[in-house]
Amino acid sequence: MIAIGNFFFKYRNFLFIFLYGALFIPSAPIFTEANAGASYYWWPIGIGLFITVLGQCIRAITIALAYIVRGGKDKKVYAEGLVTEGMFNHCRNPLYVGNVLMLVGVGVLSNSLLYMAVFIPGFLFIYQAIVLAEENFLRGKFGSSYNDYCKRVNRWWINPIGMSKSFENIPFNWKRYILKEHTTTFIWLVGIVLILLFYYPQLTNNDVDCRNQLLIILLGGLVALYALIRFLKKTGRLVE
Repeated sequence: MIAIGNFFFKYRNFLFIFLYGALFIPSAPIFTEANAGASYYWWPIGIGLFITVLGQCIRAITIALAYIVRGGKDKKVYAEGLVTEGMFNHCRNPLYVGNVLMLVGVGVLSNSLLYMAVFIPGFLFIYQAIVLAEENFLRGKFGSSYNDYCKRVNRWWINPIGMSKSFENIPFNWKRYILKEHTTTFIWLVGIVLILLFYYPQLTNNDVDCRNQLLIILLGGLVALYALIRFLKKTGRLVE
């Protein structure tokens, strides 16, 4: 599993591109008018948005409170230090938990049985392998300190006990969140807009012109906002 994790760690960014593309593969639906009633589409929309937004919120809180430098070096697992503050005091992999929830949420939102039955289990297997590879590296680098941390904090489950106490002395760094997360958030929001407008024509009363107008407005707004953040970052006007 560690060898598998090290392999996929190199290509983890491409994995997300593939998984977002897989959302648009034709599939049998999870919710239908037959099993959920005439307004069946509100079930995947409501449940999917709740789960995926929860995942993004977990990522936002994690990054804004105690950022962890574990992005890899030379396409290999790497960490500058053992971070145990903020969300990392309640879960060893809160960013990965957020990623899983985001993808499960958009999978439900797309109402794709294929995505939830095939792609999500495959993604979970790959993520578990990546986590095991990272743990192997961290255990080798930090030794007993990391072992003690593992005994105290769950790998996947976020323990809410004492969460307010963990956060009370750590300021929410919203600038860091924007700088580190703007690309992920942009791609995520674009995916949600596309799913809602193309998978659920009921939202625009089956009016193609209305859908296209909303598509231009929403995507145009997201692109403009993304471009603004990139400009502020490149010119040094937005820094931590």
